[in-house]
Amino acid sequence: MSLDFLLHAAAAFEPPPPPRWDSPAQMGADLDARFVRTPALDLIDRELLWAFNTPDSRLILSMPPQEGKSTLATKWAPTWLLNQRPDTRIVIASYAATVARRMGRLIRSEITTHADSLDIRLKDDVAAQNEFEIKGHIGGVYAVGVGGALTSRPADVLIIDDPLKDREQADSDTYRERASDWWTSTASSRLAPGAPVILILTRWHHDDLAGRLMAAEDGKQWRYVNIPAQADYDPDAGETDPLGRQPGEYMISARGRTHTQWEQRRMQAGPRDWNALYQGRPTAGSGDLFPKEWARYSQPMHIVRDDGSCWVPGTGFELVQSWDFTFKDKPTSDFVVGQVWLRQGVTMFLLDQVRARMNFTASLAAIKAMTAKWPQAVAKLVEDKANGTAIITSLSATVPGIIAVEPIGSKYARASAISPFAHAHNIVLPDAALLPNVEELVEEAKSFPAGAHDDTIDALSQAANQLLLHPLLEQDTFTTDDFTDDDPFAYLRGY
Repeated sequence: MSLDFLLHAAAAFEPPPPPRWDSPAQMGADLDARFVRTPALDLIDRELLWAFNTPDSRLILSMPPQEGKSTLATKWAPTWLLNQRPDTRIVIASYAATVARRMGRLIRSEITTHADSLDIRLKDDVAAQNEFEIKGHIGGVYAVGVGGALTSRPADVLIIDDPLKDREQADSDTYRERASDWWTSTASSRLAPGAPVILILTRWHHDDLAGRLMAAEDGKQWRYVNIPAQADYDPDAGETDPLGRQPGEYMISARGRTHTQWEQRRMQAGPRDWNALYQGRPTAGSGDLFPKEWARYSQPMHIVRDDGSCWVPGTGFELVQSWDFTFKDKPTSDFVVGQVWLRQGVTMFLLDQVRARMNFTASLAAIKAMTAKWPQAVAKLVEDKANGTAIITSLSATVPGIIAVEPIGSKYARASAISPFAHAHNIVLPDAALLPNVEELVEEAKSFPAGAHDDTIDALSQAANQLLLHPLLEQDTFTTDDFTDDDPFAYLRGY
């Protein structure tokens, strides 16, 4: 038997070289059949590679919950990085030490489970869940909760995953300050020269850690990638979607959510949480102009007759419709909003609201339907500008009571003029149980004038200018009679 034959036979039994994965997502898909790659996760994968290969990179990734972002960023990314660069000292942080420890345990488990496929092994004497090192190297993982100490823990890479736990923490000034202070005084001081920092989170609050970092003096160094659940952009304004989707299209879900299930999730979440958690656009807790908590009423202020029409009982009140029109029937266009307002004395109450994207024909049908539903709302306020002018021209000969309103000043100026009425509880909204889409108005008010949409505010300010502001400005003198009224709704006033 020749030596060459023996050498050839021995080589045949040698294990193949460990595979080399080009990215964390490729590793995850190869080593775990449960890991599902989606366009959103592939985008995050590319962004992680950019961060790992760019000295001093600062990356913020925002994405809806339960779509695999943490699995990729806090399990497969560190595992892949240590396999590529075993001397990398990685610090992983989350809102609680127990959560961070679980992340460390998952990385450790992948390294031990796939030992035959990886180039790395754990040190026997440093192999805890929250702290382990790579055998023969200085690299490893240290897991810590936000607020925890990092003394003598240099970080070649820092990954922060969800620094706030939930809505309660996000709405707490204390917890938000805690996360910000930890970054400023502790985490940032432990970064090695050139260390990338990756913050991946679901947005809860406009003033969360991501919001503060981007608003800081050096905020421009942060690269912000937001992947909304539903594409919501205006191509006419040069906007694009990070996944290249059409406006209105939902993301391909790592959990297999269908279009119908996304719609159900949107309705169940409500406007505030949908905009924040799923669209990555948290609104301010209280806008510059409008109150954080609106005055509310909880019992119907009208009766419904057998024919479906709605009537307000009593006398001494005024009922109007207020309309804001936009005709682009596209998923990204503004909304057509029609509201019915009741003025009793110096207080106005929202009774009804329609808010939808409509074309011209649908808009005409909507105002006719509202007129049939609320026969007492004879006056129909329509802004005599752009799309509103076309409505006025089309309906003035067939629908009575259409009043052309000439807007004076900017949207912000008109809203500012009626803002005191909202703070003084002269503008009262129904509870969501009475009118579910009232929460759309509340959310638009929170972010006005910087929000993506403000159509409900336009209709509100138009109504309040006509019902509350103009009557006061037109009077030369005031008497006590101006501030009292025979109020048939006194028993309902629980706001």
